[in-house]
Amino acid sequence: MAYLQYEPMEAAMWTHGHFYWNELMTRDPDTVRAFYEATVGWRFAEHNLTDGSLYWVAFAGDTPVAGVFAMSGPDFEGVPDNWMPYLAVDDVEARLEAAVAAGATVIRPAFTVPAVGRFAILRQPGGGAIGWMTPA
Repeated sequence: MAYLQYEPMEAAMWTHGHFYWNELMTRDPDTVRAFYEATVGWRFAEHNLTDGSLYWVAFAGDTPVAGVFAMSGPDFEGVPDNWMPYLAVDDVEARLEAAVAAGATVIRPAFTVPAVGRFAILRQPGGGAIGWMTPA
């Protein structure tokens, strides 16, 4: 994952165990952005990532509500467009360890996105993928 390269948004309040962020991974960000603009009224702010790709933050009014990024490259071969929810947790490493002990598998070990937080991606028992994060 490329890191965001922009001034961080004002930190939102978060609570352990609550959903914090949603991110749409897509091969056609222009079409999905137009869809959400037309259907729910989101507006988007474009940001350059450190790898040269783009990330769009969706806003409902003045509130950031989701992110959109384009899937490209071999890491995403065969992966359909999908939403990734992120659950806020108080300590991503400790919670990830507990998740594995409870039957989860790690898709992506814990990593840091500067000024955003600490993240991990896991597959819960039953197969659903979810991101867990400790916001900065």
